Amino acid sequence: MQFTLRFVRYIFATGLLITVLLVLITFLLLRASLPQYDGEAPLAGLSAPVLIDRDALGSVTFKGENRLDLALAMGYVHAQERFFEMDLMRRQAAGELSELFGTASLAHDRKARAFRMRARATAVLHQLPKTQMQLLDAYRDGVNQGIAALTVRPFPYLLTQTQPAVWRNEDSILVIAAMFFTLNESNIYRELALSNLRATLSEPVYRFLNTPAGNWDAPLIDEPIILPELPSAVHINLQALDKKLFNGNPLAIEQSPGSNSFAVAGGLTDGPAIVANDMHLTLRAPNLWFRTRLIYPDAATADQFHDITGISLPGVPSVVIGSNRHIAWSFTNSHGDFSDWARIKTDADDQTRYLSSTGWQPMKIHHEIIRIRNSIDETLQISETEWGPILAQDHDKTPLALAWTALRPEAINLKLIELEQIRSAQHAAKIAPLLGIPVQNFIVGDRHGNISWTLAGRIPIRSGMYDPHVPADWTTASTGWSGWLEPERYPLINNPATQRLWSANSRPVSGSLLNLLGNGGFDLGARATQIRDSLLARNQFTVADMQAIQLDNRALLLARWHQLLSNTLESADSKLPWILTMKNALAGWNGQASTDSIAYRIVRTYRYEVTKTVLNGFAAPVRQNDPTFELPRLSQAEVIMWQLLEQKPQHLLPSPYKNWEELLYLCAQQSAEQMEQDGGIDKRSWGEVNAALIRHPLSQKLPSWVAQWLDMPSDPLPGDHNMPRVQSPNFGASQRSVVAPGQEEHGYFAMPGGQSGHPLSPYYGRGHTDWVNGSHTPFLPGAAERQMKLISAQSK
Repeated sequence: MQFTLRFVRYIFATGLLITVLLVLITFLLLRASLPQYDGEAPLAGLSAPVLIDRDALGSVTFKGENRLDLALAMGYVHAQERFFEMDLMRRQAAGELSELFGTASLAHDRKARAFRMRARATAVLHQLPKTQMQLLDAYRDGVNQGIAALTVRPFPYLLTQTQPAVWRNEDSILVIAAMFFTLNESNIYRELALSNLRATLSEPVYRFLNTPAGNWDAPLIDEPIILPELPSAVHINLQALDKKLFNGNPLAIEQSPGSNSFAVAGGLTDGPAIVANDMHLTLRAPNLWFRTRLIYPDAATADQFHDITGISLPGVPSVVIGSNRHIAWSFTNSHGDFSDWARIKTDADDQTRYLSSTGWQPMKIHHEIIRIRNSIDETLQISETEWGPILAQDHDKTPLALAWTALRPEAINLKLIELEQIRSAQHAAKIAPLLGIPVQNFIVGDRHGNISWTLAGRIPIRSGMYDPHVPADWTTASTGWSGWLEPERYPLINNPATQRLWSANSRPVSGSLLNLLGNGGFDLGARATQIRDSLLARNQFTVADMQAIQLDNRALLLARWHQLLSNTLESADSKLPWILTMKNALAGWNGQASTDSIAYRIVRTYRYEVTKTVLNGFAAPVRQNDPTFELPRLSQAEVIMWQLLEQKPQHLLPSPYKNWEELLYLCAQQSAEQMEQDGGIDKRSWGEVNAALIRHPLSQKLPSWVAQWLDMPSDPLPGDHNMPRVQSPNFGASQRSVVAPGQEEHGYFAMPGGQSGHPLSPYYGRGHTDWVNGSHTPFLPGAAERQMKLISAQSK
């Protein structure tokens, strides 16, 4: 017995020792992969030393003698802090994730590889000017030296038991391409669903559903709009359809890559313009952006310096948005239409031949090899036409080739870097159309009080009488794309009479200008309207006033829905427990998406249930041939809904319901049942439902105790879609900034997820709490708490 006890103690002690040793080894390995924060480090290629300062948030200030040296230093720092995230972005765009994660990423890689973005990135490099290539060369060298200087490779590669791959120039282009996918991809595939709708529904019904404009819009360039009339029973009669077709398919989510941006001119500030920007994206830890400040001498004036503060995108050597003491600039996704699908007619006797704009031609056949970790490589055959790769089929199985700006080499470049040295809003707006980025709304203000708006990025010119919202026949030479829109033809506003500019992803223009831009799935416009009205409500502005607009979580869009639900419950005249519970909870309605609001959660759930039930009725005819069909995101769904709810046409009522009152009542009942299953009607507030889920890319594959260490806290979050403070658990403002150029010390900047990608770094998650709370975090970096110097390797 004593022997047995001694043996058990020995085994336990040995196991404990092994566990402690493993934890210690893991800790030491993690520490060894930390970035260097102090001292000196050699960097080949530098013409002069570069100082690297970090403040309490990990914001990095680069001080050097020229822009090439700073590009080299940016690559070094980006690699040490964020190489894994950079690696993911290039691999996502190129379809190369399976090299790291094996078959788990194969479905993504098959889809992404069909675009052949690595080959296209190489083509981009061939047409870049020399100055931009020099910046890429310097940045590439900095990245590779930065990752090589780490004692141990970054921890994600230890977890995946893989090695970081060398950074190449085309990888920076792939990071830009990844942003094209992020901002454009949902709009590309939206058109396939629209094509299915148009093929099934009559023209009046299709026009009604796909209306591009509505009374929630707040365009900068406006013309009167006429809403499409309700389609008549001659064109569609939902009461006559089989009830089985009206299933509960979910609606396309409202969240889409977007942003808020707005500016006021100097006449409203008694000084420089003020520019506010919050870009809405999927959130993660660490954050997508990297807080960056660049200081280097002005080559034209020996005693002056360029001083740029903003955010960089690790993988690219430029500042994305920010202020340079003379101008401050910002972006929001335009949601214009910058892709088209061409219907392809193939040779019945030879499927590798197709009818082009000049006659029958052979397709270009490419073979792409997907490297799969711990598995056999897979080869994809990709067929390309003169318009683009064949990536889909139309509703009638006709092959479709994609024409997309991101597939054209001229649409991507590094001209964004030129904004760092521009000194006036009008000059910045002049070069914006030539920037090699996904087409964005561009709002800029300068220290003299001027403000401008235009579109940044290349816009294709469409020729021929075809509808760009659905696939079309491009076989005639006059149909398709015929080059790029000249910058002089871009819509432009300099110093509007209102002294205010705003943008929130909704329709920015009207009439012929809207035809140039196209409709890629604009946002409803409720955010833009709320921002515009808040701007018009004041005649003087400070940074704090602009920040308050960013944090506005008033649920103006839901006011009518609150009234509708209240009326529905009152007319029910019932003593059912769920009705009484909902009535009592609705009494706490304060018109805000606040964390403690139960009423907001109820009204929001009801709005979705009614909208889903009604709009899915229009999908029912399509489901007769395609039972899996789901509606695409409809830009003006809210406008459509209220036309129907106010007029209550019997022929547009889904057949499972006798009248509109029954539909509204049963939707309220369904909402109550759903909330009961989700913790109770009156038991969970909006903040409990809308709690942060901002995770590290690898945390879902790790034990929960490790994942909690990597992920951000599950904070209750105010705000929602369709209001300025856009917020869902893992989607929302990837940064918030307000700045007046020349007065940057009074500006503010906050971002979620923190600066560093290393969990042992003092800057991992730092500043995240300020973002959650909407606190005022200074725009400029604070005092340096860590400093290192990069010196020429030759001088070491």
